Amino acid sequence: MIEKLSLSLRRRRWLLPMLSLAVMILSMVPMLASPSRNVNAAAAASPAATQAYTWKNVVTGGGGGFIPNIIFNQKQKDLIYARTDMGGAYRWNPTTSTWTQLLDWVSPDQWNMTGVESLATDPVDPNRLYIAAGTYTNSWTSMNGVILRSTDQGKTFQQTPMPFKMGGNMPGRGMGERLAIDPNNDAILYFGARSGNGLWKSTDYGVTWNKVTNFPDSGPFVEKAGDAYQGDPLGVVWVTFDPSTGTAGKTTQTIYAGVGDNSSGAHNIYRSTDGGATWAPIPNEPTCSVSGTTVTCTGGATWSTTTNATTGYLPHQGKLDSNGTLYVTYSDWDGPYNGGHGDVWKFVPATSTWTKISPVPGSDTTNNNFGYGGLAVDMLHPGTLVVAPVNLWWPDAQLYRSTDGGATWKTIWEWASYPTRTLHYTIDISNAPWLNFGATNVVDPVPPVKLGWMIEGMNIDPFNSDRLMYGTGATLYGTTNLTAWDTGGQVAIKSTAMGIEEEAVTDLISPPANAHLYSTVGDVSGWRHDDFTKSPATMYSIPYAGTYSAIDYAELNPNFMVRVGYGNPSASPAVTSSAFSYDGGATWFAGNKDISGVSSSGGSVAAAADASRVLWAPKNAALSYSTDNGNTWIASTGIPQNAVVASDRVNPKKFYGYGQGKFWLSTDGGATFNATSATGLPQANDSVVVKAMPGHEGDVWVAGGSTGNAYGIWHSTDNGNTFTKLTSVSAADSIGFGMAAPGQNYMTLYASAIVGGVHGIFRSTDSGANWVQINDSQHQYGAVCCVTGDPRVFGRVYLGTNGLGIIYGDIAGTTPTPTPGGTPTSTPTSVATTPTPNPTPTSTPVTPTPTATATPVGGGNGVTASGVVASSSPYYTEEQVKFSNAAAISAMTITITVQKTPGITYNGMYTTFGSTTTTHVDSSTTVIYTYTLNSGQSIAVSSNLLAAAQFSGNGTTHTTSGDLWSITTTSGSKTNTISGHF
Repeated sequence: MIEKLSLSLRRRRWLLPMLSLAVMILSMVPMLASPSRNVNAAAAASPAATQAYTWKNVVTGGGGGFIPNIIFNQKQKDLIYARTDMGGAYRWNPTTSTWTQLLDWVSPDQWNMTGVESLATDPVDPNRLYIAAGTYTNSWTSMNGVILRSTDQGKTFQQTPMPFKMGGNMPGRGMGERLAIDPNNDAILYFGARSGNGLWKSTDYGVTWNKVTNFPDSGPFVEKAGDAYQGDPLGVVWVTFDPSTGTAGKTTQTIYAGVGDNSSGAHNIYRSTDGGATWAPIPNEPTCSVSGTTVTCTGGATWSTTTNATTGYLPHQGKLDSNGTLYVTYSDWDGPYNGGHGDVWKFVPATSTWTKISPVPGSDTTNNNFGYGGLAVDMLHPGTLVVAPVNLWWPDAQLYRSTDGGATWKTIWEWASYPTRTLHYTIDISNAPWLNFGATNVVDPVPPVKLGWMIEGMNIDPFNSDRLMYGTGATLYGTTNLTAWDTGGQVAIKSTAMGIEEEAVTDLISPPANAHLYSTVGDVSGWRHDDFTKSPATMYSIPYAGTYSAIDYAELNPNFMVRVGYGNPSASPAVTSSAFSYDGGATWFAGNKDISGVSSSGGSVAAAADASRVLWAPKNAALSYSTDNGNTWIASTGIPQNAVVASDRVNPKKFYGYGQGKFWLSTDGGATFNATSATGLPQANDSVVVKAMPGHEGDVWVAGGSTGNAYGIWHSTDNGNTFTKLTSVSAADSIGFGMAAPGQNYMTLYASAIVGGVHGIFRSTDSGANWVQINDSQHQYGAVCCVTGDPRVFGRVYLGTNGLGIIYGDIAGTTPTPTPGGTPTSTPTSVATTPTPNPTPTSTPVTPTPTATATPVGGGNGVTASGVVASSSPYYTEEQVKFSNAAAISAMTITITVQKTPGITYNGMYTTFGSTTTTHVDSSTTVIYTYTLNSGQSIAVSSNLLAAAQFSGNGTTHTTSGDLWSITTTSGSKTNTISGHF
């Protein structure tokens, strides 16, 4: 079936200090309908011309998404695979210590295959690899899943279509593995399906499959019945063979299977002892039962369904050690975001005994671990294992290690004297420094770099007991000195995700100055990319909204940038959804408030050509404009909600919009919009991209549509009053502009489109009259959501994908040389109005001014304090009063007084301690920030607490030495005041 991808759901959890965020991104990612094609085969039809390109990933270095599992081959050393939930599968390169993507060849019409449900590497013939591919089991796709088969470790694949969907990005995707190979007779494979489809078996290396009709349990658990995403049955979640019960070439006799079933009294682990001919529950298996609203589980865990609406445990992982002991991690939810209770059990087949071996039992509500997921078994040392809670996040994740079969455990950290912790590890994020999520002023016990969250996939190298890898919601961590834990040493943990680029890209820009590329992405915000071969040092973290949906720059003043995303107004401090920069994205400051009525934020954004204003079209709220960098927003009139907005790249008063099947024009800076007379454009609910051509006022391009309706690329040279559809393009979903070809004065077009019956990435140097295909069958990248060229490098194009990261392509055999100085490639035509930019920033990027460490001042009652400038530029400053107290504080008032130099406006305030009332007074001469400890509250003995004042500027340097701070505290019977200048 030919299908267009209309919805990408990516659910990840990112954690800020004292804040848990379950981030759900609903991003409209267009996908063309096109003729189906064979895997790795060239297209049947060809465009008029092709040109060879060199394609590479823009390096971010940290993974950028959830890694559900890492799978080691049991026969060949260093043959390791990683699967992602929607970003393909990877093979480890031991020479470079990097990962290689195996699914870049997936075509746009097969985008659903980039979500990997399960992966198996053959323990008999290491060249054989199997991938269960399929992203969604619900109505978001009509595509069934496939089993991808390789005999060369993933260099090439053949595929077997399955008669049901798969859910690589559905709930419970960290459980597993669902796909398993008989370790004695590798022609036999099993696969545990979702959606009530049961257990399936192949006896011919995965070429054909049949349902195991006598398997007794289909796994009926659902997170939330009737929900579009959470309402699908979990199914059979893992299959594990006992190699000792078979011989080479003969069927393994003992097989275990875990199922998603936590109904009252239900079994959820089944065993076959006759090679899969029959199946039965394991005797004495731990279960849970429900009486009224009370759930009681074997081992003592109990809870009420009124506060935790689940009715029992689910087996997340089931693995055997080399003695045949089965270890199982349980949680009361399927993960990877949820979990309330859990336990770890082991089963010894020789004695048919189950033993609870939980490091912290599910019955211990005081030290709740919120369910267990990650499980690693040392195949060289029976009884040695590591387990991890699925979602213990405060103050950090926890890892437990046992060398005696779970009789005793060691933790990777433990409490010393609160808030101090004793760490038995070090952590290295040098491969991706942004993994600190901008956390530079954290307060104990929360660390600046976390061990992770959503920890499900975890394995020890079967050839090296010192090597462990585990996946998190953001990256892949590993260590090569795991056994140091046993002797009291520190385990050296390092981000080991180089090569894994799993970002779901929401927008890309390539301005005519500063860095060549800026991105916004799901879950990890996005980056300024100064070097495509190295990880960015920082992500967008001021503010940090997790997911940003759009970014733009001012064409005539590209130092000015704006991005919008999904803020969190209920956080403390509140996280607004917009951010601004006056130095080409080197530093950012947050908009002071969101648009009135905004609930989900996101949407599109447009910067006026001269940086005088921005227009923001959030989801489900009025399109609005701001002339003061997000301090105030004024609703536009005339245009409907959920429109797509773009700015003219010459006239700062002119903006364009597309919504409800109509094209909209504003000539008064976005204050009012009117529908133009344009017809024949995409339908009201279709996904559409609108972009205006730099250097040409009134020149607008539209790409989008849907199968069966208007679909393709349209061009207007009269402000969108009329459009001409390009007959050379039968369908398209994204368009972008790059440097004009030699001898041309109009920028080059790039598009993800269907031209000549072929779906690919195309380039045109003659305004769309003729197109050249620039990608090939090995470089298709599934769902390509956004495309842009580079205005300073002819031929270069950037692709944003839905899970395979950011891609850039250059003409093969060339060494691109950027035009000097970042000069725009086209000369602007006449401008109807030329307002004075407000503000007028310097054209030179501003580097934040570092501040020397202040010397703390003592107050005589055990309190010491200092004033620190944490961040300073002409456009954003944060001043902090940091203090420590050797005795409990019973009363406190902190005041920060900022002198009102030109352009200074209040931007925000926060503390790293609770129970405080914060106020500010913005007068003509000062902004005064006050922080008062609430009556009846106290602050225990602590160090490195702070109160912060944030304010914006207009490009004029603000001298912080004129700003004042004071802190008055009461400890015991003594009250003292300390004060100073910043």
